[in-house]
Amino acid sequence: MAPGTARSAGAAPRSVDVARLAGVSQKTVSRVMNDEPYVSADVRRRVLAAAEELGYRSNNAARALASGRTRSIGVVTLGTALYGPASLLMGVERAVRDTGYALRVVSTMEGESAGIAGAVDSLLDQGVDGIVISEPIDEEDGADLSARVDVPVLVLGAPPPFVAPHVVTAGIVSGRLARAATEHLLELGHTTVHHLAGPVRWYSARDRLEGWRAALAAHGRAEPPVVQGDWSAASGYAAGRALAADPGVTAVFAANDDMAIGLIRALTEAGRRVPEDISVVGFDDTPVAAYVTPPLTTVRQPFDAMARTGLQLLVHAIENPQEPPLPVTEPPVELVVRASSSAPPR
Repeated sequence: MAPGTARSAGAAPRSVDVARLAGVSQKTVSRVMNDEPYVSADVRRRVLAAAEELGYRSNNAARALASGRTRSIGVVTLGTALYGPASLLMGVERAVRDTGYALRVVSTMEGESAGIAGAVDSLLDQGVDGIVISEPIDEEDGADLSARVDVPVLVLGAPPPFVAPHVVTAGIVSGRLARAATEHLLELGHTTVHHLAGPVRWYSARDRLEGWRAALAAHGRAEPPVVQGDWSAASGYAAGRALAADPGVTAVFAANDDMAIGLIRALTEAGRRVPEDISVVGFDDTPVAAYVTPPLTTVRQPFDAMARTGLQLLVHAIENPQEPPLPVTEPPVELVVRASSSAPPR
């Protein structure tokens, strides 16, 4: 035992003994044993090694030192109440619970410099066995984390923002859903479809934009100018006021349901009936979509299925690092047709 760690014979080791042996404060020992963040990987290893040597509190943290695993999974997610990211996080939480792993969540803020890099570093300091990236926004500085990520990574929906030794992806590509929404309107007989897009920094907004474009191109239809929104009903309302003044507009695909709902309100106020004059299709199938007037036609995102499939892939990569990844299949597209879409006016 190192000098200064002597204690009464037969006495149980205390946190102060661990702190002396590891060369840290008692508060740091407490943070490590309670698995709190903001402790470096080196300090965490020293504290756990001291705890094991002294036989202090045979808990999950000490056992993790021997096994090399904490049986925990970290999640990097955007700190937002928006329906899509929040619903996907809830699906991940439920899926992680079913795997028997603990969950650690680090939220980033839109516009935060190197948000993903800092979040991943924090999770790696906590010794997680794998990381889920549920982050829908581009990094402003194009952060490359390849030198620091040495655990399996699951990317849900969006392209991975970095390179890691083991990267698995899961989830339905937004472009497929957007294409289905646009084709629904074209098949009803509309000459073309206008698009109310989400913020350009969001992967999902760009995917939906490309899906809309692909559908128009496949049908040989003209591509109208894109109307830009910010996911809010207010931006949909503003777009609706502009689109209502154009008599050539007969169909609009909105990149989320909130914008679609704001759009319908503006069209109705301007005397343009939905769907008799203008058909509207949204995206997500939020809980309120079925109860607005008229009930909103939309495409449904299978958040729970995406999370379950993704966690199966990630746990397999964690527990079977030498085996090839499991095969991935995308869930089917679900178009929910309600009363906001119909054939164009004669």
